[in-house]
Amino acid sequence: MLTRRSFLTTAGILALGNLLSSCASSNVDLRVLLLQGSIPPQLLKAFRQNLSSQPSLDFKPQGQLKDLFSLLETWQGKDENKKGLWQEIPKIPVINPPPPSLSDFVTLGDIWLADAIKKDLIEPLNLTQVENWDKLPSRWQTLVKRNKQGQLQDNGLIWGAPYRWGTTLIAYRSDKLDWQPQDWSDLWDQRLSDRISMVDQYREVIGLTLKYLGHSYNTENLAQVPQLKTELLALNEQVKYYSSDHYLQPLLVGDVDVSVGWSNEIIPLITKNRNIKAVVPTSGTSLWSDIWVKPKVKEGQNELSETAKQWLNFCWQPQAAKIISLFADAASPMIDRIDKKEVSPEIMNNPLLFIDETIFEQCEFLEPLSTEVQEQYINLWKEIRNS
Repeated sequence: MLTRRSFLTTAGILALGNLLSSCASSNVDLRVLLLQGSIPPQLLKAFRQNLSSQPSLDFKPQGQLKDLFSLLETWQGKDENKKGLWQEIPKIPVINPPPPSLSDFVTLGDIWLADAIKKDLIEPLNLTQVENWDKLPSRWQTLVKRNKQGQLQDNGLIWGAPYRWGTTLIAYRSDKLDWQPQDWSDLWDQRLSDRISMVDQYREVIGLTLKYLGHSYNTENLAQVPQLKTELLALNEQVKYYSSDHYLQPLLVGDVDVSVGWSNEIIPLITKNRNIKAVVPTSGTSLWSDIWVKPKVKEGQNELSETAKQWLNFCWQPQAAKIISLFADAASPMIDRIDKKEVSPEIMNNPLLFIDETIFEQCEFLEPLSTEVQEQYINLWKEIRNS
């Protein structure tokens, strides 16, 4: 049985290079721009083996979700204000090479979905011919059903295909603490005064505070939670660092005892450092999902190719769900649809991937907010950070 420890990173990179070698051809059957690390090489190899023909595949990784969103804007000519260095120094055009060719699918985080829809960067998917769509758990179907303003709508169009998901976790130094954090309430413990680092994201910080107070991450009227500002100010006193890029470094060097951040970044850290542990807060946490979206194309060219349908369908098959959950530092949305006897103990016995059902029921995606509600959150966040 494959385990994470048996996966050699170097071999994986070489395998990915071999799998993508067919993309030199100009006649590519499927182009995919994916978030680096979100799809393991084993999955691409298995996909090839499941195909009866040998189509030309072009899978290219990108480092960050914001880069992928920018590419969607570039393809639609909606990044006029983003001048590349080559435009200011015409003699050196190689500094900023042209963007990749328009892809069939691009990875997008669910939190970016509303903006992509509103800006007309992507188009809805017709998944009636993708067999496994009907098997996808309702929570993930609901996540991608939106109106044309990007708001959730039960009978809305389908704007993406979720393929992996994760959570916001509490990571801690087990060698520094003589107790174990279990829930959001522990962040207010005086023993952690000036000993916390967390992601610099107002939806996450305000959301976990709302959860601590017994409310939803997606509360629309913050004025109805009178204790919110007081508790946020108290939490702010506990936090030593806010950073969305470097919140884990202080934990690694022992400058803080606790970090709040995303599971796909914390899980690999745990495998390398035995002193770092993590928990899913017992009262529930925020969920995130990586999604395949289809970039906007000209009218009449929006039908999915046969190979594109096969790729989406394959990502939701049991074989793919097991590979993603084992090697992508996240879980497949189909993982609880698989016979538990067929799932690796490394997944089943990992409470950060196979979350306790009682806790999971209390977890929430960060839903898109109206402009008015979003302003409430942003203004409160500015007030807290400037205090």
